[in-house]
Amino acid sequence: MTDETDEPDDVLERDEMLALLEDGIEEAHRKVKSGRVYDAENEKVRIKWIRTLGYVAGQYRQLIKDRDLEEIEERLEDLEQQRGDQP
Repeated sequence: MTDETDEPDDVLERDEMLALLEDGIEEAHRKVKSGRVYDAENEKVRIKWIRTLGYVAGQYRQLIKDRDLEEIEERLEDLEQQRGDQP
């Protein structure tokens, strides 16, 4: 846990990572969209940006999925505790 918030460090790290990935996705998308092709070398660079965009988007999706699963697990635990407390 951190001193400043009640959130665990891994949640803050994930949020920071998501923010970085969002920035990377926006930058890669900008490069893909606005890149001009004057020669074959520029096209190779553009293709690398497209691949980077795909990879970063996949990492972003996985982090979101992990976060959602953790939230579901917490909700399930809460429900199980509530159910156990009732006669």
